[in-house]
Amino acid sequence: MAETVLDEIQAPTLFIVGGADTQVLEINRAAHEQLSCEKELPVVAGAGHLCEGKGELEEVADVAADWFAATLR
Repeated sequence: MAETVLDEIQAPTLFIVGGADTQVLEINRAAHEQLSCEKELPVVAGAGHLCEGKGELEEVADVAADWFAATLR
């Protein structure tokens, strides 16, 4: 794969993507694979781009809060 600016990222990186947003999920998976830094790609099952379904946005907030608490100490 061609070298991109993603190869230069050193900061821990969190991607959170809705599972039903297949195009964005594919793009984020490709970017995630290129990173050599600490990284995580949780997928909110069944969620679309805006995570508007019942409990989806709360799941995003919980995942993000847990990740920040564990990663950015």
